[in-house]
Amino acid sequence: MNSIGDDCNELKKQYDACFNNWFSERFLKGETDDSVCAPIFKVYQECVKRAMREQKIELREIETDYTTASEFDNNNNSSTTGNSGKSQGSQNKS
Repeated sequence: MNSIGDDCNELKKQYDACFNNWFSERFLKGETDDSVCAPIFKVYQECVKRAMREQKIELREIETDYTTASEFDNNNNSSTTGNSGKSQGSQNKS
């Protein structure tokens, strides 16, 4: 499946390959740190946002910043106590 913007297709392929590798080689083996694909995801996400603006597609949800589970945990472990280190989710709403 292609991306919404033709310019984003190669980035989508790179992200899909990274995600599929992470899922099969790490996640299914118990490693839940999903930060390995975060850099390419952020670049791909920006490309999709740009393509949506160019096509005059407005979705408020696309402006929500999503973080990896490890980023969420790192941000919350310093300010939260008594949660046994369990993640409460991976969405960071502003």
